[in-house]
Amino acid sequence: MIGKKLLDAMNEQIKHELESYYIYLSMVAYFHSQNLDGMAHWMRCQAHEEMIHAMKFFDHIIDRGNEVKLLDLKQLKTSWNSPLEAWKEAYAQEQFITSKIHNLVKIARKENDFASDTMLNWFTKEQIEEEANADKNVRQMERVENSREGVFMLDRELGTRIFPAGSPLDPAAYNLAT
Repeated sequence: MIGKKLLDAMNEQIKHELESYYIYLSMVAYFHSQNLDGMAHWMRCQAHEEMIHAMKFFDHIIDRGNEVKLLDLKQLKTSWNSPLEAWKEAYAQEQFITSKIHNLVKIARKENDFASDTMLNWFTKEQIEEEANADKNVRQMERVENSREGVFMLDRELGTRIFPAGSPLDPAAYNLAT
């Protein structure tokens, strides 16, 4: 069993992961509205990862004999003034999630919950990658923002990201791409 403080924080983390999923889907819509389909594709892949993260917490709670309590999601931002602003927001969201993961680790260690600490170790490592990817995209957008050609090339590059296998966010999964 997971202690009450950690369980409450993990249920809250599911909410945060799902809000990340939701904001990234909003970014997908925004990028499509700007004819930046490669950036939209990259964010679809990112949204899928956030759903996976939420489900890792979901399953951990259940596997430990506890109850998942899904909390209300907040409607986060749905439009941006520029692609760079959207990427900066994605980076800030990843930093926010990292801070929440670190807090969970502190609680797990304080409660001597070694099983949760082990699971959270995966998230600690994952957040390094998440922040690095978001920061890289911000830095690249900063370099090319005033260059149409640069934005076009970056959009094209970001469109090469591969969906996780079986992703329901991959248009090929529901035959829209054919």
